Amino acid sequence: MAPQTAARAIDTGLIDAETIADYQRDGAVCIRGAFKGWVDTIADGIERNMQNRSATASDIANGRGSFFDDYCNWERIPEFVEVVRKSPAAELAAAVMQSRTAQFFHDHVLVKEPGTQKPTPWHQDIPYYFVDGQQTVSFWIPIDPVKEATLRLIAGSHKWDKMILPVRWLDDSNFYAGEGDYLPVPDPDKDLSMKVLEWEMEPGDAILFDFRTAHGARGNLTAARRRALSLRWVGDDAHYVERPGRTSPPYHGHGMRPGQKLREDWFPVVFPG
Repeated sequence: MAPQTAARAIDTGLIDAETIADYQRDGAVCIRGAFKGWVDTIADGIERNMQNRSATASDIANGRGSFFDDYCNWERIPEFVEVVRKSPAAELAAAVMQSRTAQFFHDHVLVKEPGTQKPTPWHQDIPYYFVDGQQTVSFWIPIDPVKEATLRLIAGSHKWDKMILPVRWLDDSNFYAGEGDYLPVPDPDKDLSMKVLEWEMEPGDAILFDFRTAHGARGNLTAARRRALSLRWVGDDAHYVERPGRTSPPYHGHGMRPGQKLREDWFPVVFPG
């Protein structure tokens, strides 16, 4: 716990104590206008990323439209460097994680073109990653107004005893073997015991959620693009773990061992700066 970090963020008006408590309880919160002054910068960065895709980029088409995603590009996208280094993200991350520090893990661009039928499947981020710990947070920052195509999250799922079976977004096939080690992919629209959190959002709003919080999104059946930047952060207790297969992002040649902190030359500690 790092109450002094939260107190600083509260004192500066970045966040309030109730929002931090909601995050700890539900595993997700929406902060209005957190990146209102960064919308144009993020938009330029997303466009630069789409014009200069990495080897990990994918463009999933399923019926009409397409769903573009790419990740781990921030160091070569000047606009993303600005957002990571200079926006309120790192301090907000430390505050909601109740961590002394905020260490940047990776960026993720997600663009659903108009008429895209492909939904984002229900999943948790943590099973895909080679990192574990109780102090984690992902930011989902839309730069277009979103209603039906907003992010949806299952309240309290960050406290589930088992992880959800990770699947490949392209075809929903299993990411790892050993289904018995995981929970089946949930369907909260049928299981009414699950509380779904979702917010209509304006450009520059942000959803913050724990890596363990189950989330997904509908397709984008509107006539407008849905562009979003996700920023992933870890805190004081985060450490490297091995998974049953290749993780995503893979980060080849990192040389870390189980239990070690993530190497800071690859994953910089941005807060405190």
